[in-house]
Amino acid sequence: MGNLLLRKAFAWAHGDSAARAKVPPFLLFDKPGTRRDVRFRGLLAPGSERLSGEEDVVAVWRTTKGVRFQNYRARFTVLDTPAVTRAWIDQLMAGEPLGSHCPAAWGAWVELGTYAPLLAPPTVIVRSRDQQQPALADKPLLELVYLHFKDRPHDFEQFAADLWRVTEPNVDRIDVSRPWRDGGRDAVGEYLLGPHFDPVAVEFALEAKCYAPTNSVGVRETSRLISRLRHRQFGVLVTTSHLDAQAYREIREDGHPVVVLAGRDLVDRLKVRGLDNVSAVHLQEAHPPHAWGKRC
Repeated sequence: MGNLLLRKAFAWAHGDSAARAKVPPFLLFDKPGTRRDVRFRGLLAPGSERLSGEEDVVAVWRTTKGVRFQNYRARFTVLDTPAVTRAWIDQLMAGEPLGSHCPAAWGAWVELGTYAPLLAPPTVIVRSRDQQQPALADKPLLELVYLHFKDRPHDFEQFAADLWRVTEPNVDRIDVSRPWRDGGRDAVGEYLLGPHFDPVAVEFALEAKCYAPTNSVGVRETSRLISRLRHRQFGVLVTTSHLDAQAYREIREDGHPVVVLAGRDLVDRLKVRGLDNVSAVHLQEAHPPHAWGKRC
C-alpha cells in the first residue's frame, strides 16, 4: 500500500492544480531521544524544482535474506513551513486541503506547482581530529601506507597525485614536480567542469604530507600551499595524518579553495580501489619506489 500511495502521489504531483490537490501532505519527523517522543522537522512536497518527473521517483531492486524485491527511491522538497497546525489537519480530514489554515508554502505548491524550500545558511565544516582519522579497523591500512613512504616523501607525492587522479574522474592531467623544484606545490594539474564535449579546465595544485598518523599538519604547511595558489586555482592537500584545528579552521573560515584529504579520506579512496584488506595489499609490489611513470 505504501508504494502504491507513493506512485500515485508523484503522478498527481506532475499533473495540474486539481491533481496536486489530491496529494496528501507528507510530514517529516525524527526521534531526538530513545523513547517514543518524536520531533517535527518539516512539511514535504513530492519532487523538486531541480529534478524532472523521470528522476524524482525511481524503482530500485533490493535484496533481503536472499529475497530480491522492488522498492522506490523518492525525492521530496522540505517546504518553508515552521509548523503544521491541528486546525489544518482537521481541515485535511474534512476534505479541505486548501482551507484557511493551509500553510502558504503548501498552497503555492498545489495551486502553482512552485516550491518554497526551507533553506539553511551554509555552515563552516571543520572536522575534528577523530573525524579525520580512519576507523579502528582501517588504521592498520593507513599505518602501512605511512611506513611504506615515510622515508621517501617524493614517492608519496606521486602516490598522492595518482590516487587523486584515479579516484577523481574529472582530473584531466596531473604533473608531479621534481623534488628540488616544486615551488611549494608537489603537483599541478587540471580538473574538468561542464559538458563532456565542451569542458572548462580549472587548474589545481596538490601538496602531499606523509606524516605519522599522530602528527598533525599545521598552519605553516597549509599557509605554504595557500600562498602559492595562483589566480583561479584550487588546492588539494593529501596527508596520512590530519589537520590541526587552527589550520583547518583558517582554511574554511577564510574561504580558501582547498580540498582536504586526511587519513580517513585516503583510506576510503584506497578501499574504493579494492585495497581494503591489509593482508592482501602489497604496496611494495603495486607501488615500488621510483616506478611512478605508470598509472596506479
